[in-house]
Amino acid sequence: MARFNQKWFARNIAFPRCFYFMRLARLDKPIGSYLLLWPTLTALWLASKGWPGWHLFLVFTLGTLLTRSAGCVVNDIADRKFDGLVKRTMDRPIAKGDVKVSEALIFAALLCLLALLLVLSTNVNTIILATLGAVVAGIYPYMKRYIYMPQIILGIAFSFGIPMGFTAVNSDVSKLTGLLFIANIIWTVSYDTEYAMVDRDDDLKLGLKSSAILFSELDRLIIGALQIFFLSSLLLIWKIAELHWPFLIGVAISVGLFLYQQFLIKNRERNRCFQAFLNNHWVGLALFLAVAIDLFLYPEGVI
Repeated sequence: MARFNQKWFARNIAFPRCFYFMRLARLDKPIGSYLLLWPTLTALWLASKGWPGWHLFLVFTLGTLLTRSAGCVVNDIADRKFDGLVKRTMDRPIAKGDVKVSEALIFAALLCLLALLLVLSTNVNTIILATLGAVVAGIYPYMKRYIYMPQIILGIAFSFGIPMGFTAVNSDVSKLTGLLFIANIIWTVSYDTEYAMVDRDDDLKLGLKSSAILFSELDRLIIGALQIFFLSSLLLIWKIAELHWPFLIGVAISVGLFLYQQFLIKNRERNRCFQAFLNNHWVGLALFLAVAIDLFLYPEGVI
């Protein structure tokens, strides 16, 4: 009788392999999808001056999920030699050997193909922007080896959904598009610095770079300054887009959430810094809902 292979059983039967790929795509941790989705839908709503229709809503919602998942897979492939040495990431499927690099590459290619099929249903300008966004997203995981502000590259990658939303609706971009793009980069740098504070000690040991390492003891102050710049950008968006009081309520909620984040990171405790990072989901949701409500009540007021 063949010898019972406990390792094979645990890997293939007790824990079906599909769950490893779900974890690899971070489907169990949707925070990244939220942080990518809310600014994208906000831009789509502004470009459409309200409900964009089921086609574009599904294209951008599903596309966001697919591209974020593909980005996570590429990130884990790039960081496979580091993840096992970092407390927060040592349990990731590639680092543990649950998924082979070759399997992860095929999985990432499949996710990208599905995202491509979605964007092909839009127009040429949107397809070009999607391609550029994919290139930036593919470059980002390697930037922590070379620059102290990889968060800027992440911010650019996380902001491509904004011009894509405008081109999908109008085949063009505007001054409002550029302002939303810049504002989202500022916000991304602020919340990803909170995220980087979680790994700062491990990154220093491994010789990796991040904004949290660059800012050092000024991290809280600079995060606060970035949050103020972001809020100022929102007020400029409110004026340029000729929005109304619902959007200002969203801004006010964001102020309260940022103050709470500053409270969480005041002692730079790993778990609380991570909680502050997660809290940005509510910032994005509040602003999206504020825009959606504003455009529902005052559809004629948006340029």
